[in-house]
Amino acid sequence: MRSVGKIQTLGLVLIVTAALGLCGAMPGGARAAPTAGTPKTLALPDAATIAASMAPAVVNITISGARTVASDDSDDASLQSQESDPMRDFVREFQQKFGGLPANVRLPVHAEGSGIIVRPDGVVVTNAHVIANAETITVKLADRREFRATVLGVDPLIDIAVLKINATNLRSTSITGPSQPLRVGDWVLAIGSPFGFTGSVTAGVISSLRRTIQGSEAVPFIQTDAAINPGNSGGPLVNMSGEVIGINSLIYSDTGSYQGLSFAVPVEYAQRSVLQILDGGHARHAKLGVSLQEVDQSLADAFGLPKPAGALVDDVESNGAAARAGLRSGDVVLAVDGQPVDGPGALAAIVILARPEKGIDLNIWRRGAPRSVHVRLDDTETATLRTADVEPMVVSGRLGLALRALGADERRRSGVGSGLLITAVGPDAARAGLEPGDLLLGINGERVDSIIQVAAAGDASAKAVALLVQRHGKKVYVPVQW
Repeated sequence: MRSVGKIQTLGLVLIVTAALGLCGAMPGGARAAPTAGTPKTLALPDAATIAASMAPAVVNITISGARTVASDDSDDASLQSQESDPMRDFVREFQQKFGGLPANVRLPVHAEGSGIIVRPDGVVVTNAHVIANAETITVKLADRREFRATVLGVDPLIDIAVLKINATNLRSTSITGPSQPLRVGDWVLAIGSPFGFTGSVTAGVISSLRRTIQGSEAVPFIQTDAAINPGNSGGPLVNMSGEVIGINSLIYSDTGSYQGLSFAVPVEYAQRSVLQILDGGHARHAKLGVSLQEVDQSLADAFGLPKPAGALVDDVESNGAAARAGLRSGDVVLAVDGQPVDGPGALAAIVILARPEKGIDLNIWRRGAPRSVHVRLDDTETATLRTADVEPMVVSGRLGLALRALGADERRRSGVGSGLLITAVGPDAARAGLEPGDLLLGINGERVDSIIQVAAAGDASAKAVALLVQRHGKKVYVPVQW
C-alpha cells in the first residue's frame, strides 16, 4: 500500500443512503401541505443493477515478490524508501539494537488489490502501486477462476499498470469516460476487494474534483466519500449511468483504513496511459518541471494578488522546461493558453494531457504585476533518460525477464535502432544463458520494439522461443525452452 504522509493507497466497499423528504403529521392522520422550500423527495439510485452489471469485469489481484530495504543510510537512491516507511524504520531499529544485518535486506512481499477487465481477451487495468515489487501476479475473476498475469506496461506517474491474462470471451467494461460532466454531489459506487473481500460494493458521492495530493501532483484526483480500504486499489469508481469514471487509488487516513476521504485517478488519464502502453509498452507525458501549491488569502496578500487564484510555483526543477523558460519560485500561474487556472490541480490537468514538447503560453503573476511566458514542455520519457535510468518494466510469467527501454546514449553506443535491455532474468532464461545487460533485439525472427511483444511470447503455447540477443557487440539467437 503506497502512502504519502497520511495519504494511503487502498480499495473500496458499498453503502447506500439517501435523503428522504419529511412531512409533518396533522391531528387525525392528515398531512400538512409542504411549505415553500421543502426539499423534494428523491428516489434512491439503482445501485444493485449497476453493481450486478459491473461486477463480472472487476477482478482481485494478489502479488508475491520481494523488496530491498536499506538497513543503513545507503547512498543508493533506488533503495531508499520514504522516511515514513514502517518496514524501513523497523529494519533500521533492529539493526541499531542488535546489529548483524547487511546494508540492504531483501524482504518478502505479499499484497492484494483490485483491477478492471477492459478487453475480452484478458487485458486488465490496475494501479501501478498494486504490482510494485511483484515477481508473480495472480488475477482472480468473479467466477473464481485464477490466472497468472504478465505486465504489459506501467505508468508510475499516473499510477496505472496494464496486465494480460491468457483468457478469452471475458466480461469487460469500457474506460472511455463519462457521457456527462462530473459534478460535486453526484452519486458514485466503488467496487473491489477490500481486505480480500472480493466483489464488495460501496456508495457515496463525489466530494471534490481536481483534488491535488502532495507527492502525486501530476494527477488531479476525484475525491469521494465512498468507503475505500486496503485491497480496493485498482478497482473502478462508477457513476449512476454505470460508467467507469475513475480508478480508486488513495485514501487519507490516520489509521490506514477508511475515514471518509478517498481518491480516484480520473478515467481519462487512465485511458490515455492504457492506450499508450498497449500501443508501445510505455506511456509518455508532458512535463512542466515545477512543484506547486494552493494560493490562499494570506499568500494572495503577500504576493499582491487581487484575490486568491492560480497555482503558486514553490520550486523549479533544474534544466527543466519551466527553468529554461525563466519561471521562478514565487511565480503564480494564472492561465494557460488563455484558460484560467484556479489551482494546482487545474494546471496539472492541462499539462499531463498535453502533447510532449508542445509549446504553451503561461500568464503569470510576478512581483506584483502580470507577465507572459512561453514554455516548451518536456517529455517525461526524455527527462527520465536525461537524469536517471528508466524504471524496469517486468514481464513475469514464462520468460521471466525484467526489461526496460534503451536510452538515446545506449542506442548510440550499441549501434541498434530498437531493442530492450534485460535487467534481470528468471530461472528458464538463466539456464538458456541469458544475462542481465544483454540486449533483446528479436523473438522468433521478428524485431522487438515493445514490452507487449515479449509478454505475448511468454503467453504463447509453443514449447520454446528463439531470442535474438546482442552481447559485447555480437548477436546470437538463444533458445529458451519450457
